[in-house]
Amino acid sequence: MLETKIGESLVQKVKDQVVEWRRFLHQYPELSFQEEETSQFVYETLQSFGSLEVSRPTKTSVTARLVGALPGKSLAMRADMDALPIEEENEFDFASKHPGVMHACGHDGHTAMLLGAAKVLTELQEHIQGEVLFIFQHAEELQPGGAQEMVEVGVMDGIDKVIGLHLFSPVPVGQIGITYGPMTANCDTFDIQIKGQGGHASQPEAGIDPIAIGSQVLNNLQHIVSRSLDPAEKLVVSVTKFHGGTAYNVIPETVNLGGTVRSFSQDVREQTRAKIESIVKGVTEAHGASYEIDYQWGYSSVMNDSEVTQEVEDMVTEVLGSDYVLQAPPQMGSEDFSAFSQQTPGCFIGVGAGNEDKGMVHPHHHPRFTIDEDALEDGLKILVNAPFKLLD
Repeated sequence: MLETKIGESLVQKVKDQVVEWRRFLHQYPELSFQEEETSQFVYETLQSFGSLEVSRPTKTSVTARLVGALPGKSLAMRADMDALPIEEENEFDFASKHPGVMHACGHDGHTAMLLGAAKVLTELQEHIQGEVLFIFQHAEELQPGGAQEMVEVGVMDGIDKVIGLHLFSPVPVGQIGITYGPMTANCDTFDIQIKGQGGHASQPEAGIDPIAIGSQVLNNLQHIVSRSLDPAEKLVVSVTKFHGGTAYNVIPETVNLGGTVRSFSQDVREQTRAKIESIVKGVTEAHGASYEIDYQWGYSSVMNDSEVTQEVEDMVTEVLGSDYVLQAPPQMGSEDFSAFSQQTPGCFIGVGAGNEDKGMVHPHHHPRFTIDEDALEDGLKILVNAPFKLLD
Protein backbone atom coordinates (compact mmCIF):
# COMPACT_ATOMS: atom_id res chain seq x y z
CA MET A 1 0.00 0.00 0.00
CA LEU A 2 1.14 3.48 -0.86
CA GLU A 3 0.90 4.83 2.68
CA THR A 4 2.39 1.89 4.60
CA LYS A 5 5.78 3.52 5.19
CA ILE A 6 4.26 6.89 6.03
CA GLY A 7 1.78 5.26 8.39
CA GLU A 8 4.55 3.21 10.03
CA SER A 9 6.52 6.30 11.01
CA LEU A 10 3.43 7.97 12.47
CA VAL A 11 2.49 4.78 14.35
CA GLN A 12 5.90 4.79 16.02
CA LYS A 13 5.31 8.35 17.17
CA VAL A 14 1.93 7.61 18.75
CA LYS A 15 2.32 4.03 20.07
CA ASP A 16 3.57 5.10 23.50
CA GLN A 17 0.65 7.49 23.79
CA VAL A 18 -1.71 4.60 23.02
CA VAL A 19 -0.25 2.64 25.94
CA GLU A 20 -0.71 5.66 28.21
CA TRP A 21 -4.32 6.06 27.10
CA ARG A 22 -4.99 2.38 27.73
CA ARG A 23 -3.54 2.56 31.24
CA PHE A 24 -5.49 5.71 32.05
CA LEU A 25 -8.75 4.13 30.88
CA HIS A 26 -7.93 0.96 32.81
CA GLN A 27 -7.79 2.94 36.05
CA TYR A 28 -11.23 4.46 35.57
CA PRO A 29 -13.54 1.73 34.22
CA GLU A 30 -17.26 2.29 33.88
CA LEU A 31 -20.09 -0.18 33.46
CA SER A 32 -22.36 -0.51 30.43
CA PHE A 33 -24.59 2.50 29.78
CA GLN A 34 -22.65 4.40 32.49
CA GLU A 35 -19.55 5.38 30.46
CA GLU A 36 -19.94 9.10 31.12
CA GLU A 37 -16.37 9.98 32.09
CA THR A 38 -14.92 7.59 29.50
CA SER A 39 -16.98 9.01 26.66
CA GLN A 40 -16.16 12.57 27.72
CA PHE A 41 -12.44 11.73 27.74
CA VAL A 42 -12.74 10.22 24.27
CA TYR A 43 -14.75 13.19 23.00
CA GLU A 44 -12.24 15.76 24.24
CA THR A 45 -9.27 13.75 23.00
CA LEU A 46 -10.76 13.46 19.50
CA GLN A 47 -11.53 17.17 19.41
CA SER A 48 -7.88 17.93 20.18
CA PHE A 49 -6.77 16.22 16.95
CA GLY A 50 -8.56 18.68 14.68
CA SER A 51 -10.02 17.76 11.26
CA LEU A 52 -12.64 15.49 12.84
CA GLU A 53 -16.41 15.94 13.01
CA VAL A 54 -17.00 14.71 16.56
CA SER A 55 -20.50 13.93 17.83
CA ARG A 56 -22.42 12.17 20.61
CA PRO A 57 -25.10 9.98 18.96
CA THR A 58 -26.20 8.57 22.33
CA LYS A 59 -25.62 9.61 25.92
CA THR A 60 -22.39 7.63 26.42
CA SER A 61 -21.10 6.96 22.89
CA VAL A 62 -18.91 9.02 20.57
CA THR A 63 -18.30 9.11 16.83
CA ALA A 64 -15.78 11.05 14.78
CA ARG A 65 -15.88 11.45 11.01
CA LEU A 66 -12.76 12.09 8.95
CA VAL A 67 -13.39 13.19 5.38
CA GLY A 68 -10.49 12.38 3.10
CA ALA A 69 -9.17 14.79 0.49
CA LEU A 70 -10.11 12.36 -2.29
CA PRO A 71 -13.64 11.19 -3.13
CA GLY A 72 -14.57 7.60 -2.35
CA LYS A 73 -16.55 5.27 -0.16
CA SER A 74 -16.85 5.13 3.62
CA LEU A 75 -15.33 2.82 6.23
CA ALA A 76 -16.43 2.57 9.86
CA MET A 77 -14.01 1.33 12.54
CA ARG A 78 -15.40 0.44 15.94
CA ALA A 79 -14.08 0.17 19.51
CA ASP A 80 -16.13 -0.64 22.61
CA MET A 81 -15.57 1.26 25.87
CA ASP A 82 -17.44 -0.41 28.75
CA ALA A 83 -16.06 -2.47 31.64
CA LEU A 84 -17.34 -5.33 33.79
CA PRO A 85 -18.63 -5.69 37.39
CA ILE A 86 -15.48 -7.49 38.57
CA GLU A 87 -13.12 -6.69 41.45
CA GLU A 88 -9.63 -6.48 39.94
CA GLU A 89 -6.93 -8.66 41.53
CA ASN A 90 -3.98 -7.34 39.50
CA GLU A 91 -1.48 -5.22 41.41
CA PHE A 92 -0.51 -2.87 38.60
CA ASP A 93 0.23 0.78 39.25
CA PHE A 94 -2.65 1.43 36.87
CA ALA A 95 -5.11 -1.07 38.39
CA SER A 96 -8.77 -0.07 38.64
CA LYS A 97 -9.53 2.73 41.07
CA HIS A 98 -13.25 1.96 40.94
CA PRO A 99 -14.12 -0.83 43.44
CA GLY A 100 -15.95 -3.74 41.86
CA VAL A 101 -15.44 -2.52 38.30
CA MET A 102 -12.68 -3.64 35.95
CA HIS A 103 -11.63 -3.63 32.32
CA ALA A 104 -11.45 -7.42 32.15
CA CYS A 105 -12.10 -7.82 28.43
CA GLY A 106 -9.66 -5.48 26.70
CA HIS A 107 -12.05 -2.65 25.89
CA ASP A 108 -9.61 -0.11 27.34
CA GLY A 109 -7.11 -1.30 24.72
CA HIS A 110 -9.69 -1.17 21.94
CA THR A 111 -10.52 2.44 22.77
CA ALA A 112 -6.85 3.43 23.01
CA MET A 113 -5.99 1.82 19.66
CA LEU A 114 -8.84 3.56 17.87
CA LEU A 115 -7.87 6.91 19.40
CA GLY A 116 -4.34 6.31 18.15
CA ALA A 117 -5.62 5.49 14.67
CA ALA A 118 -7.75 8.63 14.63
CA LYS A 119 -4.71 10.72 15.57
CA VAL A 120 -2.52 9.18 12.87
CA LEU A 121 -5.15 9.29 10.14
CA THR A 122 -5.91 12.97 10.71
CA GLU A 123 -2.30 13.55 9.71
CA LEU A 124 -2.84 11.44 6.58
CA GLN A 125 -6.13 13.10 5.63
CA GLU A 126 -4.83 14.40 2.29
CA HIS A 127 -4.08 10.83 1.20
CA ILE A 128 -7.40 9.25 2.24
CA GLN A 129 -9.84 8.30 -0.49
CA GLY A 130 -13.32 8.53 0.96
CA GLU A 131 -14.39 8.85 4.60
CA VAL A 132 -13.54 7.13 7.87
CA LEU A 133 -16.00 6.95 10.75
CA PHE A 134 -14.51 6.16 14.17
CA ILE A 135 -17.16 4.54 16.40
CA PHE A 136 -16.58 4.51 20.15
CA GLN A 137 -19.41 2.30 21.33
CA HIS A 138 -20.92 2.00 24.77
CA ALA A 139 -22.44 -1.07 26.43
CA GLU A 140 -21.10 -4.09 24.57
CA GLU A 141 -21.23 -6.21 27.72
CA LEU A 142 -24.91 -5.77 28.57
CA GLN A 143 -27.81 -6.75 26.33
CA PRO A 144 -29.55 -5.26 24.41
CA GLY A 145 -26.17 -3.62 23.80
CA GLY A 146 -25.00 -0.25 22.62
CA ALA A 147 -24.36 -1.21 19.00
CA GLN A 148 -28.04 -1.68 18.17
CA GLU A 149 -28.85 1.60 19.88
CA MET A 150 -26.28 3.38 17.70
CA VAL A 151 -27.65 1.71 14.57
CA GLU A 152 -31.15 2.87 15.45
CA VAL A 153 -30.06 6.52 15.61
CA GLY A 154 -28.45 6.29 12.16
CA VAL A 155 -24.75 5.89 12.90
CA MET A 156 -24.33 3.34 10.09
CA ASP A 157 -26.23 5.31 7.46
CA GLY A 158 -24.13 5.65 4.31
CA ILE A 159 -21.34 3.33 5.55
CA ASP A 160 -19.97 0.91 2.92
CA LYS A 161 -17.76 -1.31 5.12
CA VAL A 162 -17.13 -1.80 8.83
CA ILE A 163 -14.34 -3.44 10.84
CA GLY A 164 -13.66 -3.98 14.50
CA LEU A 165 -10.77 -5.34 16.55
CA HIS A 166 -10.82 -7.45 19.69
CA LEU A 167 -7.78 -8.19 21.84
CA PHE A 168 -7.69 -11.90 22.74
CA SER A 169 -5.63 -13.19 25.65
CA PRO A 170 -5.92 -16.89 24.58
CA VAL A 171 -4.13 -15.97 21.32
CA PRO A 172 -0.38 -15.20 21.64
CA VAL A 173 0.78 -11.70 20.83
CA GLY A 174 2.12 -11.64 17.29
CA GLN A 175 -0.88 -13.41 15.75
CA ILE A 176 -3.96 -11.94 14.12
CA GLY A 177 -7.05 -14.15 14.02
CA ILE A 178 -8.86 -14.12 10.67
CA THR A 179 -12.19 -15.90 10.38
CA TYR A 180 -14.30 -16.24 7.24
CA GLY A 181 -18.06 -16.50 7.75
CA PRO A 182 -19.45 -16.78 11.29
CA MET A 183 -16.95 -15.61 13.90
CA THR A 184 -19.12 -15.44 17.03
CA ALA A 185 -22.37 -17.12 17.98
CA ASN A 186 -25.93 -15.99 18.40
CA CYS A 187 -26.50 -15.49 22.13
CA ASP A 188 -29.99 -15.88 23.57
CA THR A 189 -31.20 -16.27 27.15
CA PHE A 190 -34.18 -17.89 28.80
CA ASP A 191 -35.93 -17.76 32.16
CA ILE A 192 -38.36 -20.51 33.15
CA GLN A 193 -40.68 -20.58 36.15
CA ILE A 194 -42.26 -23.91 37.07
CA LYS A 195 -45.37 -23.63 39.24
CA GLY A 196 -46.26 -26.59 41.40
CA GLN A 197 -48.14 -26.97 44.66
CA GLY A 198 -46.24 -26.52 47.86
CA GLY A 199 -46.57 -28.56 50.99
CA HIS A 200 -44.80 -30.41 53.76
CA ALA A 201 -41.72 -32.38 52.77
CA SER A 202 -43.02 -35.41 54.66
CA GLN A 203 -46.09 -35.59 52.40
CA PRO A 204 -44.87 -35.13 48.80
CA GLU A 205 -47.93 -36.96 47.47
CA ALA A 206 -50.13 -34.10 48.67
CA GLY A 207 -48.37 -31.53 46.53
CA ILE A 208 -46.73 -31.05 43.15
CA ASP A 209 -42.98 -30.81 43.61
CA PRO A 210 -41.54 -28.16 41.25
CA ILE A 211 -37.96 -29.06 42.23
CA ALA A 212 -38.34 -32.63 41.00
CA ILE A 213 -40.09 -31.39 37.86
CA GLY A 214 -37.45 -28.72 37.29
CA SER A 215 -34.74 -31.37 37.54
CA GLN A 216 -36.42 -33.34 34.77
CA VAL A 217 -36.72 -30.21 32.65
CA LEU A 218 -33.01 -29.53 33.12
CA ASN A 219 -32.03 -33.07 32.10
CA ASN A 220 -34.27 -33.03 29.05
CA LEU A 221 -32.89 -29.69 27.88
CA GLN A 222 -29.48 -31.36 27.61
CA HIS A 223 -30.95 -33.78 25.06
CA ILE A 224 -31.56 -30.96 22.58
CA VAL A 225 -27.91 -30.92 21.55
CA SER A 226 -27.24 -34.64 21.81
CA ARG A 227 -30.50 -35.99 20.36
CA SER A 228 -32.39 -33.22 18.53
CA LEU A 229 -29.67 -31.50 16.54
CA ASP A 230 -27.88 -32.41 13.33
CA PRO A 231 -24.33 -33.30 14.47
CA ALA A 232 -22.96 -31.06 11.71
CA GLU A 233 -24.48 -28.01 13.43
CA LYS A 234 -23.09 -26.22 16.47
CA LEU A 235 -25.21 -25.47 19.50
CA VAL A 236 -24.79 -24.95 23.24
CA VAL A 237 -27.69 -25.02 25.69
CA SER A 238 -26.54 -24.24 29.23
CA VAL A 239 -28.74 -23.98 32.32
CA THR A 240 -26.85 -21.65 34.63
CA LYS A 241 -29.48 -20.82 37.25
CA PHE A 242 -31.72 -23.08 39.36
CA HIS A 243 -33.44 -21.50 42.35
CA GLY A 244 -36.16 -22.86 44.59
CA GLY A 245 -37.05 -23.52 48.17
CA THR A 246 -36.36 -21.79 51.48
CA ALA A 247 -36.56 -24.53 54.12
CA TYR A 248 -35.57 -28.18 54.57
CA ASN A 249 -39.09 -29.35 55.36
CA VAL A 250 -41.10 -27.35 52.81
CA ILE A 251 -41.80 -28.22 49.19
CA PRO A 252 -41.90 -24.83 47.46
CA GLU A 253 -44.59 -23.51 45.17
CA THR A 254 -42.20 -22.55 42.37
CA VAL A 255 -38.68 -22.97 41.05
CA ASN A 256 -36.85 -20.79 38.56
CA LEU A 257 -34.36 -21.90 35.92
CA GLY A 258 -32.35 -19.77 33.55
CA GLY A 259 -29.61 -20.12 31.02
CA THR A 260 -28.21 -19.35 27.61
CA VAL A 261 -28.36 -20.71 24.07
CA ARG A 262 -25.46 -20.28 21.65
CA SER A 263 -25.77 -21.09 17.94
CA PHE A 264 -24.58 -20.00 14.51
CA SER A 265 -27.52 -20.86 12.26
CA GLN A 266 -30.68 -18.78 12.44
CA ASP A 267 -32.74 -21.90 11.72
CA VAL A 268 -31.09 -23.74 14.62
CA ARG A 269 -31.64 -20.69 16.78
CA GLU A 270 -35.37 -20.67 16.11
CA GLN A 271 -35.75 -24.47 16.35
CA THR A 272 -34.02 -24.46 19.74
CA ARG A 273 -36.35 -21.80 21.06
CA ALA A 274 -39.35 -23.91 20.05
CA LYS A 275 -37.81 -27.12 21.40
CA ILE A 276 -37.12 -25.59 24.83
CA GLU A 277 -40.75 -24.55 25.24
CA SER A 278 -41.96 -27.92 23.96
CA ILE A 279 -39.87 -29.73 26.59
CA VAL A 280 -40.97 -27.46 29.43
CA LYS A 281 -44.61 -27.73 28.41
CA GLY A 282 -44.50 -31.51 28.09
CA VAL A 283 -42.71 -32.21 31.37
CA THR A 284 -44.77 -29.81 33.46
CA GLU A 285 -48.10 -30.96 32.03
CA ALA A 286 -47.18 -34.60 32.62
CA HIS A 287 -46.84 -33.85 36.34
CA GLY A 288 -49.76 -31.50 36.76
CA ALA A 289 -47.66 -28.35 37.00
CA SER A 290 -47.71 -25.16 34.93
CA TYR A 291 -44.99 -22.87 33.66
CA GLU A 292 -44.01 -19.47 32.34
CA ILE A 293 -41.11 -18.92 29.97
CA ASP A 294 -39.37 -15.73 28.92
CA TYR A 295 -37.08 -16.32 25.94
CA GLN A 296 -34.96 -13.31 25.00
CA TRP A 297 -33.29 -12.94 21.61
CA GLY A 298 -29.81 -11.57 22.24
CA TYR A 299 -26.84 -10.66 20.08
CA SER A 300 -26.76 -12.21 16.64
CA SER A 301 -23.79 -14.06 15.20
CA VAL A 302 -21.00 -11.90 13.78
CA MET A 303 -20.77 -12.89 10.12
CA ASN A 304 -17.53 -11.81 8.46
CA ASP A 305 -18.03 -10.85 4.84
CA SER A 306 -15.75 -12.93 2.59
CA GLU A 307 -14.58 -10.02 0.41
CA VAL A 308 -13.85 -7.65 3.28
CA THR A 309 -12.16 -10.45 5.24
CA GLN A 310 -9.91 -11.25 2.28
CA GLU A 311 -8.95 -7.58 2.06
CA VAL A 312 -8.16 -7.60 5.79
CA GLU A 313 -6.05 -10.75 5.49
CA ASP A 314 -4.12 -9.27 2.55
CA MET A 315 -3.54 -6.10 4.59
CA VAL A 316 -2.30 -8.01 7.65
CA THR A 317 0.07 -10.01 5.44
CA GLU A 318 1.42 -6.86 3.84
CA VAL A 319 1.68 -4.71 6.97
CA LEU A 320 2.63 -7.26 9.64
CA GLY A 321 3.76 -10.31 7.67
CA SER A 322 2.28 -13.67 6.70
CA ASP A 323 3.49 -15.19 9.98
CA TYR A 324 0.93 -13.07 11.81
CA VAL A 325 -2.08 -14.58 10.03
CA LEU A 326 -3.95 -17.17 12.07
CA GLN A 327 -6.95 -18.85 10.44
CA ALA A 328 -9.16 -18.84 13.51
CA PRO A 329 -12.24 -21.04 13.99
CA PRO A 330 -15.61 -19.60 15.03
CA GLN A 331 -16.13 -19.23 18.78
CA MET A 332 -19.23 -19.65 20.88
CA GLY A 333 -18.81 -16.28 22.57
CA SER A 334 -21.01 -13.41 21.40
CA GLU A 335 -20.44 -9.82 20.33
CA ASP A 336 -22.82 -7.01 19.48
CA PHE A 337 -20.52 -5.90 16.65
CA SER A 338 -23.04 -8.01 14.73
CA ALA A 339 -25.47 -5.09 14.85
CA PHE A 340 -23.03 -3.09 12.72
CA SER A 341 -22.04 -5.90 10.35
CA GLN A 342 -25.70 -6.70 9.70
CA GLN A 343 -26.02 -3.21 8.20
CA THR A 344 -23.05 -3.38 5.82
CA PRO A 345 -20.27 -5.84 4.89
CA GLY A 346 -17.76 -6.14 7.71
CA CYS A 347 -14.96 -8.04 9.37
CA PHE A 348 -14.28 -8.59 13.05
CA ILE A 349 -10.58 -9.23 13.72
CA GLY A 350 -8.90 -10.98 16.64
CA VAL A 351 -5.62 -9.48 17.86
CA GLY A 352 -3.41 -11.84 19.85
CA ALA A 353 -2.64 -10.32 23.26
CA GLY A 354 -1.56 -13.22 25.47
CA ASN A 355 1.98 -13.95 26.58
CA GLU A 356 2.68 -17.07 28.62
CA ASP A 357 6.27 -16.00 29.35
CA LYS A 358 4.97 -12.85 31.03
CA GLY A 359 2.23 -14.69 32.91
CA MET A 360 -0.50 -13.10 30.78
CA VAL A 361 -2.60 -16.22 30.53
CA HIS A 362 -5.87 -15.44 32.31
CA PRO A 363 -9.07 -15.60 30.28
CA HIS A 364 -11.40 -12.75 29.56
CA HIS A 365 -13.72 -11.72 32.42
CA HIS A 366 -11.19 -13.00 34.97
CA PRO A 367 -10.16 -10.70 37.87
CA ARG A 368 -6.51 -11.06 36.79
CA PHE A 369 -7.09 -10.62 33.07
CA THR A 370 -4.55 -8.45 31.29
CA ILE A 371 -2.93 -8.04 27.89
CA ASP A 372 0.57 -7.83 26.48
CA GLU A 373 0.67 -4.18 25.50
CA ASP A 374 2.82 -5.02 22.46
CA ALA A 375 -0.50 -6.11 20.92
CA LEU A 376 -1.64 -2.48 20.91
CA GLU A 377 0.90 -1.62 18.24
CA ASP A 378 -0.28 -4.55 16.09
CA GLY A 379 -3.88 -3.39 16.32
CA LEU A 380 -2.92 0.21 15.72
CA LYS A 381 -1.12 -0.70 12.49
CA ILE A 382 -4.18 -2.56 11.24
CA LEU A 383 -6.49 0.37 11.96
CA VAL A 384 -4.16 2.92 10.40
CA ASN A 385 -3.73 0.91 7.20
CA ALA A 386 -7.35 -0.25 6.87
CA PRO A 387 -8.66 2.87 5.07
CA PHE A 388 -5.96 2.60 2.42
CA LYS A 389 -6.70 -1.06 1.74
CA LEU A 390 -10.46 -1.15 2.15
CA LEU A 391 -11.29 2.20 0.51
CA ASP A 392 -8.79 2.03 -2.36
